[in-house]
Amino acid sequence: MRSPLVIVPACTAQHGAHPDYAVQMKYVDAILQGAACLPLILPALGERIDWDALLSAVDGVMLTGSPSNVHPSHFGQTVRNPALPLDPARDETNLPLVRAALERGLPLFAICRGMQEVNVALGGSLHQAVQENPGFNDHREGRGLSLEEQYGPAHAVTLIEGGLMAQVLGGVTRISVNSLHGQGIDRLAPGLRVEAVAEDGLVEAYSVESAPGFALAVQWHPEWRLTDNPVSMKLYAAFGAACRQYQLQKKGGAHADL
Repeated sequence: MRSPLVIVPACTAQHGAHPDYAVQMKYVDAILQGAACLPLILPALGERIDWDALLSAVDGVMLTGSPSNVHPSHFGQTVRNPALPLDPARDETNLPLVRAALERGLPLFAICRGMQEVNVALGGSLHQAVQENPGFNDHREGRGLSLEEQYGPAHAVTLIEGGLMAQVLGGVTRISVNSLHGQGIDRLAPGLRVEAVAEDGLVEAYSVESAPGFALAVQWHPEWRLTDNPVSMKLYAAFGAACRQYQLQKKGGAHADL
């Protein structure tokens, strides 16, 4: 049996004179090392993508983090800080990708910006600047710090008893995570179940209630130093197992149609 294929959507970027479609290597490596699947980088092509053709060929989707934010027009707001980066082409690709993937029952793992994309795609909203809302902490990484310091443990999150994440992690109730985001969940979309919260009450993880298999989103970065973090390895292993199960079910369905 072939390795399950996992879509990893790209951001748009500009390096030198020519624009790029880009994915950070740590996300690609995490699919290989943690999920034991084969990553398939998807350019941010928006409406030019034939979703049926693409999704019929893959076994999972992982949405990455990014320096850019989801454009607030997608959740009924105007831009609060024009200095922050946006990526309209990624929005136009990933928001319909989320809906199409969930409709097919594909396993889904969403990280940081990816978590925010799923919530917006399904009708939720975001805080554009979590730190400016009373009662919330500043969840952004420290400027001027090394990558090791920025991605180091920042705060604890409490897992919801009986949730998907608690089950995947063997019933633990509290873990320590990194924190590198300015936007965060405001109104949770219908059909999403909270899986973990930060000490200030911000939603740090949720699952999709109607999903037949693994459909989980986290606000932190489990892909960072993946193999050194047992919690992150368990999350990626569970995602990879779900992709293999989806592949088997798809193969069985194809045989049944013959």
